[in-house]
Amino acid sequence: MIKYVDIYDKDKVNDECGVFGVYKDSSDDFNIASLTREALYGLQHRGQVSAGITVNNNENFTTVKEFGMVSEVFNDKAIDKLGDGNIAVGHVRYSAHESLDRAANQPLVMRYIAGSLAIASNGAITNFAEIRQQLEHGGAIFQSNSNVEIMSYVIATERCTTDDLETAVLFAMDKLEGAYSAVLCGPSRLIGFRDKNGFRPLCIGKLNNSYIITSESCVIDSLGGEFLRDVEPGEMVVIDETGFHSYKSRIKAYNTSMCIFEYVYVARPDSVIDGVSVHNARFKAGELLYNEHPIEADMVCGVPDSGIIAAQGYAKASGIPYGTGFVKNKYIGRTVGTGKDKKKRLLKTRLTALKANVSGKRIIIVDDSIVRGETANHIVRLLRDAGAKEVHMLISSPPFVCPCYFGMDIHNKESLIANRFSQEEICNKIGADSLGYLSISGLNQIAEGANVGFCDGCFTGEYPAEIPRTIFVDKFAKKINKK
Repeated sequence: MIKYVDIYDKDKVNDECGVFGVYKDSSDDFNIASLTREALYGLQHRGQVSAGITVNNNENFTTVKEFGMVSEVFNDKAIDKLGDGNIAVGHVRYSAHESLDRAANQPLVMRYIAGSLAIASNGAITNFAEIRQQLEHGGAIFQSNSNVEIMSYVIATERCTTDDLETAVLFAMDKLEGAYSAVLCGPSRLIGFRDKNGFRPLCIGKLNNSYIITSESCVIDSLGGEFLRDVEPGEMVVIDETGFHSYKSRIKAYNTSMCIFEYVYVARPDSVIDGVSVHNARFKAGELLYNEHPIEADMVCGVPDSGIIAAQGYAKASGIPYGTGFVKNKYIGRTVGTGKDKKKRLLKTRLTALKANVSGKRIIIVDDSIVRGETANHIVRLLRDAGAKEVHMLISSPPFVCPCYFGMDIHNKESLIANRFSQEEICNKIGADSLGYLSISGLNQIAEGANVGFCDGCFTGEYPAEIPRTIFVDKFAKKINKK
C-alpha cells in the first residue's frame, strides 16, 4: 500500500462518467442511435454535464455530443442525424466546474493512419502528465486536457507498430496507469477494457443477438437485455462479426481495487457490480450503522435519494420505524441561481422537510457522506425548523480525509471538513444532537462476496496503486497577464 502524499494544490483533470457500447447483430431489428439514447438515460446519474453518441455505419462515423442532459442533447432531430449502423458508443460526463471544456466532451473521434476510432472512458489516468509530455515532445497536438485524448493517442501510436487494434489496446493498457473503464468503436469491432486494478465498473450484456458493454448492469436490465458478467480487471473484450473474444493484459495488479464508494453512492441501486447488489450493500451499511451507533429515536429517515436505502437498513436492525422526512423536488432546473448564489438557492429548493412526520419527534437522519458540511447543516436546520425534537445524523461511510486520484471528484484535503475539524466539532457545526460515521471495518463489510478487492483511499489515505508524482499544468490555458 502506498501512503498518501499531499501534492494537490488545485483540481486536476478528473471525471466521473458513464460509458456504453453496442455491437448490433445483423439479425436484430432496432435503431442503434435510439437504443444508445435509452442506455444513456440509465447512466444519467453518473454524469449530467454533457452527453454524446457516435454511430458507426459501415465505417462512416457520425457523432452528436453537447453540454446538457441526455434529454436536452438527444431530441429526435439529433437521433435522425445519427442514423443507424452496426456499432455505437455513448457517454455521459461529469466534470468539475473548472474543467468545463467543450473539446473534452465524449465520445472522442479520432482519424489516423489506420482508420477511425471513437472512444469513451470513465476514470483518471495517473501518469497523465508524463505521457502527455512525451507525446508533445513528439509533435502531438492536443485539443483538450482530457484523459480520453491521452488514451486515444497512446492507442493510435501503438496501432502504428502492431498488426491489429486488439494488440494496440493491450499494449496501451500496459502503459496507462490509474483508473479507466472504456469502450472503443473501431472500423469493424467494439472493444471494452478495464484497468488492471478494476477501479471503475464495466460489464457485458446481450440484447437478443447483439452485445452490450456498459458501466452498470442496470442499463442492460432497462433495455430488456441479459446480464452476462463483469469485465474483469485487466481484461479487454472484443465483439466483431466472428463473435465475442476475451484477452488479458500482460501486467497484473498485486490486488484488485474497485472503488468502494460505487456501492455507497455512485452506482444506481438496481445495479450489480462485481457480484454484489448495490441495493443490498447500502442496506447492509445501514444495519452496520446501527451496530456501531445505536440511538434511541422515534423515526429513521434518509436523505433523498442516496441515504434512503441505508436508512431502511438501520430501521430494520434497530426496530425504529422508517418514515419519510423529506420531499424532494424532482423537477428543479439545473440553472437555479447564478454564481455564488446558485448553491444556496439549490439547497433551499431541492428538499423540503415533511413537518407532519417529523414535528415533535426524535429523528435519525441517514446520508451517504459529508464532504464540506454545507448540505448536512442545511438538512439538520430543515428538520429543526419543521419541529423535530432531536436530530441525530448518521453517515453510511467513514469521513473523507484524502483526495481521490482514480476518478472521483475529491481533489484536495483542504476542502474536506473532516480534515479541519474533529467529529465533535463537525457535529456542532451542522447543528446535530449527535453525529456518527460508519467505520472503515464496517465499510469493508458492506460488499461481502464481491469477486474483487476494494480501494478506500479517500477514507484511509492508503492507495492500492501509484498516485501521481507530477501534476500537469496547461500553461497555454491560463490567461496571459499583460504587463
